[in-house]
Amino acid sequence: MWSVSSDTETVTCVACGETVEREMAREYDKYGNRWERDGKCFEYFCTSCHDELCHHARAELEDLLVDIEAGGHSQLEFLTRYVATVEDRYGPLEER
Repeated sequence: MWSVSSDTETVTCVACGETVEREMAREYDKYGNRWERDGKCFEYFCTSCHDELCHHARAELEDLLVDIEAGGHSQLEFLTRYVATVEDRYGPLEER
């Protein structure tokens, strides 16, 4: 059974820094699996920032970032490597 507390928990949105009531925030698990909850600390987004996020699956993204050594290059070099690798693996990028 759920316990009820009179204290309102607040959290801070990791995107905009706004402090909001926990019940009005959205949990974010940077590892992509919010259902396995044991021992996890979640980050939170306010509703507005959460609605602006891309909600597409990110399968293979972490492996791609490791392969192109993300974080070890300038922003321009990172973007050049990223685009080249994505086009090599998945075909040409197209504007939508």
